[in-house]
Amino acid sequence: MKVQLLIAATTLMISNVFAQTFTNYTTSDGLLDNNVNCVDVDASGNVWFGTQGGVSMFTGSIWNNYTTSNSPGLADNMIQAIYVAENGNIWAGTDFGVSYLSGGLWTTYTTADGLGNNQVKCIAEDANGDLWFGTNTGVSKLSGSSWTSYGTGDGLPFGGVTTITEHSNGDLWMGSGLGGVIIFDGTNFSFLTTNDGLIDDRIRGLVIDDQNHKWVGTSEGITVMNENDAFSAHHTTIFTLPQPDTLNPIEDIKIDSQGNIWAGVYVDYLVTEGGVCAYDGNQWIEYHVADGLVGPVVRALAIDANDDVWVATSTGVSHISDHMVSLKELTSETFNVYPNPAKDVITIDLVQFDESGVVELYSMAMQKVKFKAFTSDNSTVTLNINDLDAGVYMLKVNDQARKVVLQ
Repeated sequence: MKVQLLIAATTLMISNVFAQTFTNYTTSDGLLDNNVNCVDVDASGNVWFGTQGGVSMFTGSIWNNYTTSNSPGLADNMIQAIYVAENGNIWAGTDFGVSYLSGGLWTTYTTADGLGNNQVKCIAEDANGDLWFGTNTGVSKLSGSSWTSYGTGDGLPFGGVTTITEHSNGDLWMGSGLGGVIIFDGTNFSFLTTNDGLIDDRIRGLVIDDQNHKWVGTSEGITVMNENDAFSAHHTTIFTLPQPDTLNPIEDIKIDSQGNIWAGVYVDYLVTEGGVCAYDGNQWIEYHVADGLVGPVVRALAIDANDDVWVATSTGVSHISDHMVSLKELTSETFNVYPNPAKDVITIDLVQFDESGVVELYSMAMQKVKFKAFTSDNSTVTLNINDLDAGVYMLKVNDQARKVVLQ
């Protein structure tokens, strides 16, 4: 068999990752509770956190906290979802209904008012200003003062609705806790599942980019669907985990103004590991606790107007700034690969690398299939590829200062 490396016009892209800044906040700084489940940012740059003890708002210097003790107060202090509406109202979803803050006062809606289920998991707003609430049993819409709810009796799968976003054509794309992706055109529901290319039907997050590609965060990684809603790629190993853990359960997924994809990863199986990853169109960049993240149990992300990232965890909040990634072309002499195509072994000649690092080989589905560490003493690295299927692969070389991708 022959394994061909994809080297398009011998162009290399090198990403220089500037030293990012982590600023962490906990109860000692004014945060109401360190167990933070959700986060959103308002038009003034204030950051709103839904915690297990109520809602915290941070202006950048001052903390304001809200609980059931306010008069009137929240429906419950365990906040599962938080959303800043276009009109500036703050919505907080709980297991006992949804509350919104307007004019300094909280108002609560429950099933008695028309909400389909009191366990609210996510909140979104469409282009018409209607609010949508993903619940434990389906989805509810609030249009003015009128409620409309949909559930399993309307064809929705079991597992409730965990995330909602609007397509540019007006369709609502929703993630189900157990049943894949739900698409609602205002009249009918349609579905995408593992039969259509999803890596898993347990959906945790979903964003749509400027090319109408859908980035679907699941319990086993990210699936990308193209502008025609067909399978495009899987990203399953975006965050490095200790062996034998390899799956990357996605807790949340967001997109910044530059089109970079941000994902929160958390796994609690054999070990507790988690962090934040960013995809710039070429590679995934990882942010670990060792880099400054306040804790590994990542629960939610938000992007502010500066493209800074706010990370909600079980041990506080992290603010990631100064994380920009720039790209520039280098000559093909950065490293050489031969033979190409190959069937047994490939050799990577590390011409310009003088630090320790790792060579990684990926399939076109972005699954890592081979890797090998090297030190500053290595001038070449060899990879045995005779067990791989014939096809096209991508090679990446990382050292402590840079990441270079052949693509």
